[in-house]
Formats: sequence, structure tokens, C-alpha cells
Amino acid sequence: MIKSELVLKIAEQNPHLYQRDVENIVNAILDTIADALARGDRVELRGFGAFSVKRREARRGRNPRTGAAVAVAEKAIPVFKTGKEMRLRLNAAGIGADEPSRAEAALG
Repeated sequence: MIKSELVLKIAEQNPHLYQRDVENIVNAILDTIADALARGDRVELRGFGAFSVKRREARRGRNPRTGAAVAVAEKAIPVFKTGKEMRLRLNAAGIGADEPSRAEAALG
């Protein structure tokens, strides 16, 4: 689902709201989460999950084309961890049940 589909779905579920207002609300929520992560804060949505930032240290990398050593700067990586309710909901729905697990695929 992309953001525009999310906006449409919420607007359908709330006919008393204009679609442009729903879009403004969704954008405000996402911007607030992004701003909090940019400050280094953790954002927890109970039952859904938690957004946080992990730092990757600076390191020496390698250019795959030339093989030359290059310096890779420190990076901030956004991370999302699902909440317990979300995991239970996904597992109860049988998401991916028809696909073999990684362990089953490795066994052959």
C-alpha cells in the first residue's frame, strides 16, 4: 500500500472528512515521526511498532569496480520493530503460509 492508497482508505472509512484533510493528517503524522527520528528520538505506537535510529560507525569500504579502499562515513539508519499485537495479527492471518520458510527452503 502506498501513501495515496492509505489516504483513500482512511477517507472511505471516514466520509465526514474531506480527502484533502485526511491527506494533511497523514502527512502531519509522517512528518512528525520523521522529525522525531531526525532528533534521535524513538517513536512508539502501541500495538503497531516502534521506530528508532541506529548508528553505523564510519568504516573502510571497497569500491567494487576498482577494488580501491574508500572511507565510508558514519550513517544513521531508521529501524522499525513490530509490536506484539501486530505480530500476533499477522501470524493469525496466515501471511506467507503458502510460502516455505527460510529454514524449510534451506533443507531442500
